Amino acid sequence: MNAIPFILAPIICAAIGWFTNYVAVKMLFHPRKPIRLPLFTIQGVFPKRKSALAANLGDVIERELICAGDISTLLRDPALAGRLHGQLDAYVEKLLTKDLTKAVPMAAMFLTGPTLVKIKEVLVPELERFVPELLTKASSELEASLDVSRHVRERIENFSMDKLEEVLFAIMSKEFRFIELVGGVLGFVIGLFQSALFALSV
Repeated sequence: MNAIPFILAPIICAAIGWFTNYVAVKMLFHPRKPIRLPLFTIQGVFPKRKSALAANLGDVIERELICAGDISTLLRDPALAGRLHGQLDAYVEKLLTKDLTKAVPMAAMFLTGPTLVKIKEVLVPELERFVPELLTKASSELEASLDVSRHVRERIENFSMDKLEEVLFAIMSKEFRFIELVGGVLGFVIGLFQSALFALSV
């Protein structure tokens, strides 16, 4: 009995299975523009449904991952105000000794040690009282004006298909390779069954 057909069948089926899934992955993105044939039209899934994909992805991100309310909550977090308070002293000193003296060189004559300390003693507490109010106003404005879903949708719709393909492959390259590999493995298994059935029928 010639064993070559029994050996070749799994190999050929594996190659067909891998190639079929490879083409299926490529057809997610290609062809970019519709190719109209007599009975049907061929176009990549993502180019054809780019707007729907962008809208759905925007909705999912806003609903499941992050929304304006989440960002607003972070801005209202007292810990954030505390971290900003810790930087105010250094910020005021830089403002007075560098920025102000650069704009008004004569101010350097008056911003000596004791004077600088007194000014900071007045400014820093005032700014510390202002920070929570500022963060609250900023969070309210952000919550009222930020539309995460729309922003994500517009960003995706503005992507070129080359860019979208690059981004999705960067995120899902392993998954796409796995799909191709599964096609090869399933093809190989089918080839083994075919060889076994053929051997039993001989």
